[in-house]
Amino acid sequence: MKIARAVTTGSLAAIALTWIWWLADPTAPASPAQPLAVTALLTANVVLTTARPSAKRALVAFVQRRAVNPLVRTLFRIGFVPFGFALLETRGRRSGKSRQTPVSNGLVGDTFWVIAEHGAQANYVRNLRADPRVRVKLRRGLRFVWLDGVATVLPDDDPLRRQRLVCGWRPLRWFNAITVRTLGTELLTIRIDLTGHSLDSERDRRRLPQSLHS
Repeated sequence: MKIARAVTTGSLAAIALTWIWWLADPTAPASPAQPLAVTALLTANVVLTTARPSAKRALVAFVQRRAVNPLVRTLFRIGFVPFGFALLETRGRRSGKSRQTPVSNGLVGDTFWVIAEHGAQANYVRNLRADPRVRVKLRRGLRFVWLDGVATVLPDDDPLRRQRLVCGWRPLRWFNAITVRTLGTELLTIRIDLTGHSLDSERDRRRLPQSLHS
């Protein structure tokens, strides 16, 4: 099972990084309680992914929705975002409102790749299937820009291989890839063909006649 392999490799990498940090940091506590706790938690994560993937998906989605995603969106608004992140904006399939989801920066040429950690069950994947017209906000030099694009779901693509190709030799992308693999329950490849610069804000979009952005 690919998801079992993905979450195992991601968890092992995260465990290794935790222990390396503890061994290398001279200010780290003498007791290995913290890396041991992380090891136990990530081992339980592998078991939970295999035994109860729906429960894990609900837990991860709750934490991301309530804590992680609002924080990253706020960082984007104030312009203080680590390299390796981007925002994906979709249109709510029921509400019609814009929905912004933090994702790994998967820009390769004029194509933006997303590995959805919860596959077809992710809300933003459901949204872009209903309306494939999306926007991506990412860093260009020291500036953040919005780019329009058209999303395509690729169920037959190998998400682990795609992830390796997109990450290449970029350490920050690999850090995000480890997170996706560790938290994932069903990996799915999304290709976004970028079509050019977009307006900088949803407010500006609403000021245009509907025919210009429909």
